[in-house]
Amino acid sequence: MRGGLVEEAENLFDEMPDRNVVTWNTMINGYFKNGQKEKAFGLLGSIPNPDIYTYNTMISGLVQSGDLFGARKVFDKMDSRDVVTWNSIIAGYVHKGMVDEAMQLFHEMPGMRGRDTVSWIVMVSGLAKEGRLVEAHELYEQMPLKDSHASNSMIAAYIRIGELGRAENLFHKAEQKDYDSWRQLINGLVTFGRLRDALSLYLEAPEKCHTTWNLLLLKLMENGAPKPVHALLEKLPYGDIVSWTNIIVGYFRAGEVGAAVSLFYSMRSLDVTLCNVMICGLGENDLKEEGVKLFMMMKESELSPDKATFTSILTICSELPALCLGEQVCAQSIKTALNHTIEVCNAMITMYARCGNMTSALRCFSSMPTHNVISWNSIISGFSHHGLGPQALEMFEEMRFSDVKPNELTFIAVLSACSHAGLVEKGKYYFDYMKDECFLQPTAGHYTCIVDLFGRFGLIDEAMSFIDQMRADGLEVPVSVWGAILGACRVHRNVEVGAVAAENVLAIEPNRSGTYMILAEIYASVGRLNEVERVLTRMKKNGVKKQPGCSWIEMNDGGSVFLSGDKSHLEFDRIVEPLEV
Repeated sequence: MRGGLVEEAENLFDEMPDRNVVTWNTMINGYFKNGQKEKAFGLLGSIPNPDIYTYNTMISGLVQSGDLFGARKVFDKMDSRDVVTWNSIIAGYVHKGMVDEAMQLFHEMPGMRGRDTVSWIVMVSGLAKEGRLVEAHELYEQMPLKDSHASNSMIAAYIRIGELGRAENLFHKAEQKDYDSWRQLINGLVTFGRLRDALSLYLEAPEKCHTTWNLLLLKLMENGAPKPVHALLEKLPYGDIVSWTNIIVGYFRAGEVGAAVSLFYSMRSLDVTLCNVMICGLGENDLKEEGVKLFMMMKESELSPDKATFTSILTICSELPALCLGEQVCAQSIKTALNHTIEVCNAMITMYARCGNMTSALRCFSSMPTHNVISWNSIISGFSHHGLGPQALEMFEEMRFSDVKPNELTFIAVLSACSHAGLVEKGKYYFDYMKDECFLQPTAGHYTCIVDLFGRFGLIDEAMSFIDQMRADGLEVPVSVWGAILGACRVHRNVEVGAVAAENVLAIEPNRSGTYMILAEIYASVGRLNEVERVLTRMKKNGVKKQPGCSWIEMNDGGSVFLSGDKSHLEFDRIVEPLEV
């Protein structure tokens, strides 16, 4: 029966010449363990002399299978009951949330001698979980022996409703404390921000819970710099690899990348999670090449990349962008069968799309058995980013017929696609559809797209009316919207609005060199050379310099970064020579 071989057990049972009550009880218990309560019921009627254990097995099995009505029928038919019988039926009512019925049965139990510690614990826990703490506390105080399980139930209930003081008082008064007693109160102190008290209590605890310790470390880092927490971990012997991983996460969040890298390379042992944290952190802090190197190191070690590894490195490949490396990573994910996970597939779609290979992005999307909103957003954004507006909108229409609801990012991609494709009316339609049908509040990103759409086709007045609508909706007009207006004014030589847009951009980002250059270009296009001189003089006076262009070139053996006009790069001649005609 324990191995699930019910039929074999039945055949053996049928062949037995003699059966005793233990044999019958074993069969009943086995039926319940294998989810066949009907057979257990049928066997009960065939037992010549069922004992109290038989009935208790029936009640316990029925309660665990959710048949409280059937359990009560067996209970009511019993001539004699022991404490196990009562506890089982009471626990059944408590589990169903029927605490009043459970309390009635508890009071019907034959006197104090008829109850054991379990009886009290079941009722105290049941009342506490239902939030009936006054009754639970009264019953707890009546307990002849206050077991740690009952104390823990009360402590957990008080913490759940924010009564941390009462939880502390009960903890300190408790006659018995176990591992869970300490863990629950320390976690409660951490949850409510009493970190010093939590640390003090943790140091007193006879047994240390690593999960609680790591939670405490994370909260300490959220409330301050990671260095003091790192120093604390160095002093105390409770850290494990999760603890050190959390410290590295804290350094990355604080922008102390050097400290994170230094700690990582000082560690004696590594695991996949720690490497994933490093790859992700390096990628997010503009050290993408270092993230790639770490991934290569993982490949050479005994650490096997998981889906988080592939997701992080594919994200780096998409941001560099580095198609060749990305394709190698995709091939490795296929070898490890992790390419079927939705997270890795989404990262693959994004990588292919950002690297310009929309054919492979679409192939990957189409091969997925299921899609989530990230999948749809990735493929729609990919088409939109490459100016393939009709294909982007076609994918969105497919999404509308799926069971996945679009979100704010979906409509950023859709509106951007309309802008690139010059679909003004469709852009208006989708903007209204987002608000009125999907009940999504437009953000600055949506307004930027719609303003850019109008601006591209010289509809400057309509674009400005959307800015007025933004203000009416209580949104602050961001620099991206004014930048879109400024770009439109450059194309369509609208000097007056262009000047307004430029001033609004410079009010937010006064050192943005491109704004000065665009405004000067607008003035030059209409022959207002005095204004051009004034803008350039203002730029020089404010100490703003034009930033050189930057390119990242991928080659077979790695990548190289170049600034515009820079011929000092070590690889300059090797890269430029094949390009010369």
